[in-house]
Amino acid sequence: MSRLQGTDVLVVGAAFADGTSDTVRRDVTLLVQDGRIAGLWFDGDGPDRPVAGVPRIDGSGATIVPGLVDSHAHLSLPGGAQWIDRGFDPADELLDAGEDNGELMVRAGIRWARDVGAPRRPGADGRERALSLVLRDRWAGAHDRPYVRAAGTWLARSGSLPHGLAIEVEHGADLLPAVAQQLDDGADLVKLYLDGPDPDTAPFSAEEVRAAVDLAHGRGATVAAHSGTLPGARVGAEAGIDSLEHGFALDVDAATALAAHGVTLVCTLAVLRSWQSFRTTSPNPRFSEPDGITRIAARRERAEESVRLAARAGVAIAAGSDFGGGSLRANQLAWEVEALVGAGVEPHAALAAATWRGGDLFGDPDAGRVRIGGPAHFSLVHGDPLSDPAALWRVWLTR
Repeated sequence: MSRLQGTDVLVVGAAFADGTSDTVRRDVTLLVQDGRIAGLWFDGDGPDRPVAGVPRIDGSGATIVPGLVDSHAHLSLPGGAQWIDRGFDPADELLDAGEDNGELMVRAGIRWARDVGAPRRPGADGRERALSLVLRDRWAGAHDRPYVRAAGTWLARSGSLPHGLAIEVEHGADLLPAVAQQLDDGADLVKLYLDGPDPDTAPFSAEEVRAAVDLAHGRGATVAAHSGTLPGARVGAEAGIDSLEHGFALDVDAATALAAHGVTLVCTLAVLRSWQSFRTTSPNPRFSEPDGITRIAARRERAEESVRLAARAGVAIAAGSDFGGGSLRANQLAWEVEALVGAGVEPHAALAAATWRGGDLFGDPDAGRVRIGGPAHFSLVHGDPLSDPAALWRVWLTR
């Protein structure tokens, strides 16, 4: 895989797929000048006059896809089978992991990322701040790193996550001050954890979550909410959060409510596939013992059915890898597109989930799109991602 050098290039003879159509366009020409898309032609057309001094790339057999959007990422965490333990690693190690992750993402064609939760650590001034915000600020304006929208730290009911990983809220009345603190820290979005200590009961009421949403929206931020169980999904939908993360246990009523309130479902199905891949590689009984294997298989089946319910209800679906906060790695968003197709989502809709649908959630009209005048972020992949989603792994050239 290579990256284009310089700002100008002419790609000829490629196909084009951006998630807005169920077929690729063939014999496409794309012109980049000064880091922007200067021209896009279909069906063998091209510039009216020769473009002098611009390198020409033969894209035959490849497909141009927009820069990808990972809507559920944890930039400062490395992932793997011990992903939870890694959240307690020293700050310098986590920030180093973040730099590695940023490089991996760009090389895989992932140009935009929503970081939906990171550990807090003291900075040089002694002030505690989420590492997601540190990386976002460090990467601002860096061409070799993704654009970032960052949450601060997870806001969870006490007992929901390992102690010390999240900001723990004892009572629903404490939620608003915790949200305000995240916004004061500079978070672009707030991450609520709607799985509680009791899996049959949401940790906060819809009224409490709605007040948090109103506070965040009033200050120009959005609200993402983790939900692996049905009660939290119902509360999040009723409260009008911006995105429901994971959504592994929906029913028809919850999916209908998500659609009615304009909530985007951010899918992370590939995490469950990843856990299944640990069956023979990890000694952890969670992955390798019969009971664990059965539980993961059942959870994957329920999660895939939840995606189908959401799609039928008309819920907007965006793709997330959950790398770092889950077991995937930073360059594996293509796995989520494959998982969506495997669950029954149409390939062009799965590609849309990783491109313009994610861009809409990100809040940037250029994110996940190739358009004239927009930034020149795209990849050439070998083959057709609409008939073979695995083509997204075969990145040949990106910028």
